[in-house]
Amino acid sequence: MERKSIRTQTGSLDGFIVPKVKQAQRVKPTVPISTPKVEAPKSITEAPKLQTNTQPEFPRYYSPYSDKKPVPIKRAKHKKKWSVKRKVLTSMLVVLLIGFGGGAWYGSKILGSLDKAFHGNVFSDVHALFSNTKLKGEDAGRVNILLAGDSADDPGHGGADLTDSIMIVSIDTTNHTGFMLSVPRDLWVNIPEGGWGHQKINAANNVSNFSEPGYPSGGMGQLEQIVQSDLGIPIDYYALINYTAFRDAVNTVGGITINIQSPDPRGIYDSFTQLKLPNGMDTLNGQQALNLARARGDYGSGDVGYGLPNSDFSRTEHQREMLVALAQKASTVGVLADPLKVSSLFSALGNNVKTDLNLQDLLRFNQLTKGMNVTHLQSLTYQFGGTNSLLTGYLSPDGQEALIPTEGLDNFGQLKQYYQQLTSNNPVVREAPSVVVLNGSSISGLAHKVGDTLTSEGFNVVAVGDTLRQYPNSLIVDSSNGQKPASVQLLQTLLPRGTATTSSMTGSTEAIEAQGYSANFVVVLGQNTSTTNTQQP
Repeated sequence: MERKSIRTQTGSLDGFIVPKVKQAQRVKPTVPISTPKVEAPKSITEAPKLQTNTQPEFPRYYSPYSDKKPVPIKRAKHKKKWSVKRKVLTSMLVVLLIGFGGGAWYGSKILGSLDKAFHGNVFSDVHALFSNTKLKGEDAGRVNILLAGDSADDPGHGGADLTDSIMIVSIDTTNHTGFMLSVPRDLWVNIPEGGWGHQKINAANNVSNFSEPGYPSGGMGQLEQIVQSDLGIPIDYYALINYTAFRDAVNTVGGITINIQSPDPRGIYDSFTQLKLPNGMDTLNGQQALNLARARGDYGSGDVGYGLPNSDFSRTEHQREMLVALAQKASTVGVLADPLKVSSLFSALGNNVKTDLNLQDLLRFNQLTKGMNVTHLQSLTYQFGGTNSLLTGYLSPDGQEALIPTEGLDNFGQLKQYYQQLTSNNPVVREAPSVVVLNGSSISGLAHKVGDTLTSEGFNVVAVGDTLRQYPNSLIVDSSNGQKPASVQLLQTLLPRGTATTSSMTGSTEAIEAQGYSANFVVVLGQNTSTTNTQQP
């Protein structure tokens, strides 16, 4: 076929001859007789002109025979609502689609690392994007995650599977508050599986054959069971993190800054890791942060160090502070906007974290904690020493230095109450009052019955006994110096009307009988008290 270039009304076509199309002839419409005659304008100039606009906001339809202005046809605007979790996953997919080279490689690496850490694939990733499944614990208003750190990636480190860092991150999903609670690695507990017997709690992760319904298998399942049964803390999810993950994450975000506040004016020095830091704001790289997370300054009489007076408690305090600093730095725009940094962060997670959280859980958790300031998380541990000590030193039968509850071996009542105090909305439970109940009546077993009632109301009943003589009226001796008003009010409600309250252990024989007890309250039950005439709360 002969190739020619021809020009048409709309442009040129090169390469083919386009046959001419015969122009259609206009057919003059036939107007019915009954139709009224419409007078046409004398000239075309009398017809309204269309206002030209190169980018009209809306299409306009008009008639040249109408004297009305064209009316725009409005289209309804539909606003797209993007949930937080959709934004997160969409951002990941955007990274995946950037370019055909490095951008796609980084994006695929991020998703691959996420799937490796959170047991996913491309199908579960898409499902997670549109899922609204709640987290475990969310309906109860609180989600608890057990975080543990080991040195399994350090071949030269003895006891690599020991979890020398154990922490609970607890989030109130209703009030959007939370706390971090460290569990001392030296806490002496019974490890029931495999006949291990009593060991430090950090050895629980060594149990490889643990398998119980409702828990993950292996060592972390055993650790979960002990935390729930002994400390009274329900665990919804766990994450086991090794040294490499923490060190690489800190390096990826460009280091973290924390405030060293040692009682030693020189700052801190740890002879094992050779870490030396001055007091004040210090910016740490990954290796320095790892060294601080391991530093406890107490390795025997031959070691020289300073600035870590509380040994493992100083170490766990720094661990909590660094975790907050890392989370805060990782959420900055400078990190999130850098595909390389995001890729490196998730690579560190994918290769060095074991968890039962999946990507859907992670996105839901992110949605629940949006707007939370991580710096406002409470940083807590179990008190060791002082008037309100929950733990005391213990020398095990095989010569290990450990920690046990102040109330005695395997007596975890106060430690359970401490968690209830942190999480309860009951003002009495939050005050964590201790009480001694003394029976000054002739009713046998009355002190035990009232003690059971007080226990159910949130009191820690530390002792129950009898007075030396009987008394006609009950008495409340308040040794809290007025620091537990809700507890005083409840005691006055439970005991017979007119029961007196005093802050002095002198002035009456009932009050004198309260001497010698170290509790917030001593309740002396008189003859006017019975199991039937106590008031109901």
